[in-house]
Formats: sequence, C-alpha cells, structure tokens
Amino acid sequence: MKSILKMAALTAAFALAGTVSAGAEQTKIGFSPEAYPPFYIQDSSGNWTGWEVEIAFAICEEAGLDCVLAPTPWDGIIPALKSGKIDVIMNSMTPNAERKQEIDFSDKYYDTPTEIIGPKTDDFDATPEGLKGKVLGVQVSTIHAAYAKKHFADSVAEIREYQTQDEANQDLMAGRIDATQADAIGVDDFLKSDQGQACCESKGAVAPDEDILGPGIGAGVRKGDTGLLEKINAAIKGIRENGKYQEISDRYFDFDIYGDEPEAAG
Repeated sequence: MKSILKMAALTAAFALAGTVSAGAEQTKIGFSPEAYPPFYIQDSSGNWTGWEVEIAFAICEEAGLDCVLAPTPWDGIIPALKSGKIDVIMNSMTPNAERKQEIDFSDKYYDTPTEIIGPKTDDFDATPEGLKGKVLGVQVSTIHAAYAKKHFADSVAEIREYQTQDEANQDLMAGRIDATQADAIGVDDFLKSDQGQACCESKGAVAPDEDILGPGIGAGVRKGDTGLLEKINAAIKGIRENGKYQEISDRYFDFDIYGDEPEAAG
C-alpha cells in the first residue's frame, strides 16, 4: 500500500466538503466515526480524509449531489438511513443477503478479501480447524461477526465482539485474544504499523460465503430511492471511465482495489 500523499491539502479540501451553501439540499453520507485507514482517516483537527472519503465526494460531484459527511455509530447506521437521518451509507458496507432485505445497494465501488490475523508466534490458518480452541475477536454488527458465528462458532473457544476494529487489534497485541477477522485492506494497514509488524501476521483469507461476505462493497440507500441509486450507479461508472477513480486510488494503493467487473445491480 502506498504512503498517503498530500495529506495537508486533502485535509483542507475535505474540511470544506463538510460545509454546504445555505439553503442547499444536502445529501448526507453516513459513516462510522472511527479511524479505518486508508479508507477513513481523522486528522488532529477532527477532519476526515482517506480513500473512501475522496471516492464518496468524487461520486457526489459526478452525480451533481451536494454532499456532507454525517458521522453515525456503526451499529445504528442502517436504522439512521431508514429513518431519513442520513441519505446514503458509504462506509465499506458489504451488500449481503441480510442487509439487502432492509436497504438497497449500488453497484460495487471496491472489492477486497476477508482475512484472519494472529500472532507471529502462533502457527495456524484461517479455517475452523486452525482456529480450534482460540478466542476470535470481531467488530460487532459486521459481516465478520456474522461470518464468524456461522463458520467458527463450533470450533473456537469464544467469539469476542468489539465496538471498533482498533479495539480488537489492541486486544490481539495484548494477548487477550488469539486472532481477529477483518477486511484485508484494513488489517494490512495495521500489519504495516510498527506495533502490527512487531506482533502479528496474516493467517490467510477465509473461505468464500457470498450470502454473508457479498460480491463487493456498495453504497447503501433507502428501499425505493431509485433516483438516488441511479445517480450513484451512473457516477461510479463515470469516475471509472474518466480516470478520477484511478487517480484517487493511485494515491493509496499499488494494486487494483476495484477487482473484476461486477454484475449489474438489481
């Protein structure tokens, strides 16, 4: 993963992105206010930057939407969308079968595998057999929690849930859990930190389960909000075609975060 460039300039840009003109209709982008580099990064002034922030505002610009970031606790983000407190979720949310019953999703805007990480001193893999008898940490109300309960509950000693992935990482470093499951790109940033390099390593990707892990990351909108959904889908396609998507991604990654071409959203 590349070093994040021009952070000061981006911080200033996205500080302004949270301010809209008086009387303008805002499209509120819901996200959990926790650091999740390189997707969401908070600076010392409290402003949010990062790959997903840049992509979200690029989509808004392409779609002609006047967007503002709306911090929302993760475990209440879908209820906030359904009640109208926010208009769209762009927070690395996977459109799995359970969530599709409650909200609609755009075409994907990135894709990434799911990994198990653990101590370098403990040799095991990302399978039920490899995790047998271990304490596995996951973030509450995520696809990782759902996956762990479905695939690992009969083999691990305990599935321990945390409000944030950072809390799980801290307990892993402290030896209070044996492993944690999360998005591969998110944990890669942790593994490249000084603390992460000292303690931990990837134990591999988990087995596929599209019902839970889904086909890629999409933006969430309210059921029936077809006008907004169509604008977002067209904008994702637009920034892919005009080079803006690649321009942003090149500042953060040295690999293709988008993945294979998606099927059309239903």
